[in-house]
Amino acid sequence: MRTMTGRWLLAAGALGALAAAPAPTVDEIVAQHVKARGGREALAAVRTLRMTGRAIAGPGREAIVRREIARPGRIRTEFVFQGTTGVYVWNGTSGWQVSPLDGTLDAQPMPAEAAALSAEQADFEGPLVDWKAKGHTIERVGSATLPDGEAHELKVTLKSGVVRRVWVDAATGNIVKTASTRQFRGRETQFEVVYGDYRETGGIRFARSLEIGAAGRPQKLKITVENVEINPALDDARFAMPR
Repeated sequence: MRTMTGRWLLAAGALGALAAAPAPTVDEIVAQHVKARGGREALAAVRTLRMTGRAIAGPGREAIVRREIARPGRIRTEFVFQGTTGVYVWNGTSGWQVSPLDGTLDAQPMPAEAAALSAEQADFEGPLVDWKAKGHTIERVGSATLPDGEAHELKVTLKSGVVRRVWVDAATGNIVKTASTRQFRGRETQFEVVYGDYRETGGIRFARSLEIGAAGRPQKLKITVENVEINPALDDARFAMPR
């Protein structure tokens, strides 16, 4: 009887210790994330990046997607849909676009909201890596149970003042979800992105599956990344606005 009682006490003590375990700090969460990505050295070695894949918005609505990123802070995204190509570029200081779906076949300045989003996306490392040096602030909000398990919920305030919510998988350190509010067709709308199917290329892990949706809307944009190239040759002209 005493032996059994002792075992129960030991088990209760272990459970109590687990319950009392302190939550990880922001620095610990970020360190786990950086390690999961491949480490700072591997990330810093990437000077250019090209990703290609497909975006599906519904039956008959499929586009080829190409994204090219070059340091410092330049990004070019192309959507090829039904024989037309949309181009959206942040050149490091300003944004421009060719948007056939909006009836524009000539290069035009990018709207401010879209330009700001493109500037964020030009940081392929994401806001967590070297967040202090980049001028961002991060706060751990708490934990959340997502379909794939427990995740740390972070409130990320970018240097620009824009606020993002980021969920980091507690087991793997991968970013599994983000949420943000931005202008869409004249209204503030919350968008969520779910990331998955992480695979390694050149020592760095990239999400190969992204699902983008607006709060309260059933439609989702699903992006599948089929190919990742690290340090391809990218001409500066790729980011210059045509004259």
